[in-house]
Amino acid sequence: MTRHHLAPTRDHVVQSISRDSSPALRVQPGDTVVVESLDSGGHLEPQRSPGEERPRMFSPRDGHCLTGPVEVVGARPGDVLSVHFAAMVPGPWGWTASGGTDTWLNQRLGVDTARGDLLYAIDAAAGVARNQLGHEVRLAPFLGVVGVACDVPGELSTVPPRPESGGNIDCRDLVAGSTLYLPVNVPGALLTVGDGHAAQGHGEVGGTAIECPMTSELVLDLVDDPPLRSVHAVIPAARLTFGFDADLNAATATALGDMLTWVEHLLAVPRAEALALASAVVDLHVTQVANRTWGVHASLPHDALDGALDGLERAVDRA
Repeated sequence: MTRHHLAPTRDHVVQSISRDSSPALRVQPGDTVVVESLDSGGHLEPQRSPGEERPRMFSPRDGHCLTGPVEVVGARPGDVLSVHFAAMVPGPWGWTASGGTDTWLNQRLGVDTARGDLLYAIDAAAGVARNQLGHEVRLAPFLGVVGVACDVPGELSTVPPRPESGGNIDCRDLVAGSTLYLPVNVPGALLTVGDGHAAQGHGEVGGTAIECPMTSELVLDLVDDPPLRSVHAVIPAARLTFGFDADLNAATATALGDMLTWVEHLLAVPRAEALALASAVVDLHVTQVANRTWGVHASLPHDALDGALDGLERAVDRA
């Protein structure tokens, strides 16, 4: 397998999603790509003070600054692309901004006219980020945006995550060692990544995480006979399924429904029994509230069904 490097030069970044974008790189299934990405705002220079405007890759800025797209040779609509996060290292600085915009949530929180800006010095080796107020945050780096192209004409915003393609998922659990599975919609998949987060809570409640440049080592492959054809993931501690919708109830139902399908696949049980079992072992999380589309993910810890899976394997062996 080949190892590639993709830097965020002007020809290798986008701020919208399009099936017509020219690939920045072509790889074979199983190849590794070391991807460098700028922060979500595409800053070319670090801020020197909280909230300072600095030169950007795109002016005006219309979306996230993403690296790619990467074409996976041989990927076809109906396939599932696996993106394994072998390593993710944040850059030396990051920022978080909150408030100052007239959204329903900011209004409810009383910060629609008040802005908060934090600037962080990131020490990747020590695993901490420190802001100008002296607060330290433990690092848990991941990429906020990992998605493939949709089979629709025109340029699509990078902001909302999409059930058919992923994108701005903002799931804090997709740390190194995780694998994200994405449906392929167009030939070559056309994967774009970026929006590095040094740390984030479930929900991304202020609208941004610790936004930072990131260097990510990704292994890209195509999956034979996946348990789901929707966006899902395997992280070090659990299996995850996702729901994205303007309606929180609909997003929740999608995430839970896909998890039930996975449990049915794992244990060969009827759906009603899968739901009864899930009620004891599956957690629901609000992934993010920041992207004009609710994100919900269902989490099934790997050790929650150890006994059931062992029993199933014994039954198969007896048969």
